[in-house]
Amino acid sequence: MAEENPEIGQSIDVNGITTNYHRMGSGEPVFLIHGSGPGVSAWANWRLILPSLAERYDVIAPDIVGFGFTDRPDGYEYNMENWRTHLLGFADALGLEKFSLVGNSFGGGLAISMAVHQPERIDKLILMGAAGISFPLTDGLDAVWGYDPSLENMQELMKVFAWSEELGNNAELARMRYEASIRPGFHESFSQMFPAPRQNGIEDLATPEDQIAGITAPTLIVHGRDDKVIPLDNAYRFHQLIDNSQLHVYGQCGHWTQIEKAGEFSQLVANFLAE
Repeated sequence: MAEENPEIGQSIDVNGITTNYHRMGSGEPVFLIHGSGPGVSAWANWRLILPSLAERYDVIAPDIVGFGFTDRPDGYEYNMENWRTHLLGFADALGLEKFSLVGNSFGGGLAISMAVHQPERIDKLILMGAAGISFPLTDGLDAVWGYDPSLENMQELMKVFAWSEELGNNAELARMRYEASIRPGFHESFSQMFPAPRQNGIEDLATPEDQIAGITAPTLIVHGRDDKVIPLDNAYRFHQLIDNSQLHVYGQCGHWTQIEKAGEFSQLVANFLAE
């Protein structure tokens, strides 16, 4: 019997899009929104965080349309409005009126857009290494979005994502993520999302700063000081713009805060949600 893939969880129909998601625990609902790395899935992003947060919350981690094991409809336009519509439809399909959001990188940009367009539905907002404002394209993000599938390229990306040399040089993890990136349909949808010139992709994920300044949901901003993908300046800018916000920066940490600082990050998020 073939080994089950842990990245495949439950599925639900969201306006005709079969959506893969993971759900653990009970309590107030918290959505975990993954980033946009090649071969990404909710499970790959959040597997270390889900069990600990589920001790106190109803934790839900979907594969956003075009990523992971959620459908990739023919002719679908991957843009912020459609991603937001999908996430909102997902919440509606689960019967959840109000929820907190934890957004990682691309997912941070989506979480900000949700908080601006659906403020009455957002309880608390956690941004981790978040996109969502305009900033100059980094070499790291250019490498991530411009990824051409090969094991060697994935090994190089590991060093971009992680501060830790041990994690950056983890051959088994690199092979696992490479194999994920070449699953049928994965790279095809990924390559459509952020084509060159990739500065356009940053702008497409950005919400106007005056609208971000209008966010009233209590907000926690988390960033790795040594992030090579999304600049630390983003975190400071969000903190300046969002009046009801707090900022936590981890030293010796790259773009993968939820992996490199899994225990500390889980505790920080759980305590913030409990405030």
